[in-house]
Amino acid sequence: MFKAPATTQSIGWSFMFGITAILGAWGAGTLGQSDWTRYAKRRYAPTLSQLVAAPITIAITAVIGIVVTSASRDVLGGDVIWNPIYLLAAIQEHYHSSPRARAGVFFASLGCVSSQFSISVVLNSVSTGMDMAGLCPKYINIVRGSYIMAVIGIATQPWQLISTATKFLSVLSGFGVFMAPATGVMLADYHLVRKRKLKLDELYVGNSTSIYWFRSGFNWRAFVAFGAGMWPLLPGLVATVNSYTGPNWTGWVRLYNLTFLVGVAMSFCAFTALSYLFPIAGLGEETPFIDDTLDGQSTPQDSDSRVEEKATIKV
Repeated sequence: MFKAPATTQSIGWSFMFGITAILGAWGAGTLGQSDWTRYAKRRYAPTLSQLVAAPITIAITAVIGIVVTSASRDVLGGDVIWNPIYLLAAIQEHYHSSPRARAGVFFASLGCVSSQFSISVVLNSVSTGMDMAGLCPKYINIVRGSYIMAVIGIATQPWQLISTATKFLSVLSGFGVFMAPATGVMLADYHLVRKRKLKLDELYVGNSTSIYWFRSGFNWRAFVAFGAGMWPLLPGLVATVNSYTGPNWTGWVRLYNLTFLVGVAMSFCAFTALSYLFPIAGLGEETPFIDDTLDGQSTPQDSDSRVEEKATIKV
């Protein structure tokens, strides 16, 4: 189970492709963390989950998937069954639909359904609903946005994306083509360009008086950097999806195997360079974090008054 030889031609590139596929799959959740961390009561509340819980659970889940898939070949005989639905059907058939097999398949299926609901409905739909409500609050609230995302998700027929293992990995890695450049832009903007300084009150001003209005509400530097990090990965994505081979595609495919790393690095560098060549307004301006505790207790009125007092002192 653990010593089977590799069947791929290039182990190293395939290994990196697997890593970037997982990074691309989790990229959407990473960029959407602000939808959930906004409810934190402490400034560093999400640190433990991001630093410990997320890597451990992702690693354990991946290892269990590999072990179970490998064990299916030894226990059931025949080919490796990677699809959980097919695996459960094969288990029930192998044990002749005995009561124990049916019970095991039932609880395993219940776990699969619960995980998909928690990921697809809670993580994707709710976070998308929050974003849609922020973009168009007059017509869309969080609940309506969640329903819109749920309908779109079903309309895309996601079951077609997991028909084969190759297509499944291609889809996962394909997310990174778009998520990696966005991640690079966000990292460069917050950590390097703005040096972690934000003027929080002006983030919610939707007109030209805000330092975050840029040009008609769009920061063109971000779009250029996003394109710079995305376009080199598209040929490799096309070649992988369509199974193109040959020396003309080898370089593009190998670059695509490094999707997340290359996309983040290129967009990060491009956005940083553009921001220095064409400086952004409002750099260095910030609204400091306020300690909203006063003898262990605080009220919204107390916090608001302290914000106003500090703003007055600063002016």
